[in-house]
Amino acid sequence: MTSTLLPTSIVGSLPKPSWLAEPEKLWSPWKLAGDQLRDGKQDATRAAVLEQAQRGIDIISDGEQTRQHFVTTFIEHLSGVDFENKQTMLIRNRYEASVPSVVGAVERKAPVFVEDAKFLRTLTNQQIKWTLPGPMTMVDTLHDAYYGSREKLAWEFASILNQEAKELEAAGVDVIQFDEPAFNVFFDEVADWGVAALESACEGLKAETVVHICFGYGIKANNDWKATLGTQWRHYEKSFPLLQRSSIDTVSLESHHSNVPLEVVELVRGKRVMLGAIDVANQQVETPEEVAETLRKALEYVDADKLIPSTNCGMAPFPRDVALAKLSALSAGAAVLREELAGVRV
Repeated sequence: MTSTLLPTSIVGSLPKPSWLAEPEKLWSPWKLAGDQLRDGKQDATRAAVLEQAQRGIDIISDGEQTRQHFVTTFIEHLSGVDFENKQTMLIRNRYEASVPSVVGAVERKAPVFVEDAKFLRTLTNQQIKWTLPGPMTMVDTLHDAYYGSREKLAWEFASILNQEAKELEAAGVDVIQFDEPAFNVFFDEVADWGVAALESACEGLKAETVVHICFGYGIKANNDWKATLGTQWRHYEKSFPLLQRSSIDTVSLESHHSNVPLEVVELVRGKRVMLGAIDVANQQVETPEEVAETLRKALEYVDADKLIPSTNCGMAPFPRDVALAKLSALSAGAAVLREELAGVRV
């Protein structure tokens, strides 16, 4: 991880340009095809990198400009998965979606994102991060008509993810993040096999490893669900003690404008903490002081040299100007607190 104090990083997605895909929509179809789509994805990645760098983000990602969805784009590159005959099923135990089906042994015949990561590496000298779906969240985003066991399928995915992650590391990726929103839903499975499968996906990596767990994109189904959760969201209390004992380097959580009690961060004491200081469920752009205050409060539970200011989740559903303004707010808020801490140390 970078030596910068309070290094900023976005969780994952940024809005795509309107010429590449329909804006403010998940699973938005591409507007281009063939070579034009390839070039368009690269141009969008260039823009995402430039916006992050100019707005003060320290650890650069591709903003997920080359994929339609953070899970299914990876899955569609695997054999054994049928995308033609989709099934409707409940995702994260709260909303229905049309998903592909596992109809045979899942295999990774070729690298999925490695060439995209190599391209990202050419665009910046800063540290770069790549995001991958976690094994449990992959299992929960498709229909299984072959393995008959979520756990068996998760272990298959863990092996595939480990192959991909090692090649991403070799391509120059400094930070590899696994997205596991399912960890906030299926608590028994997290304890039984979820964390172990995630560790297997990270086995042998020298790159910084991150697990991101949140309450989902700022879409209606997720926002409606959050409204039912009461005044304190204590879901992290189930997974954090397990992650504290795990080999994962960094734990990422939602915080700003959520009902997550900050003291849950104490449960991963010793780990690096990527804290969401930007709300992805509200288009109101935070002030630098609001961001700084969220981060400031967290310092009671995590040392400053282990705190990574970030967003609560991806920002793909936002208008592009809103998402970019929130990037500026994130870096400005981190700078406020960085200056305060420098003053204390003088």
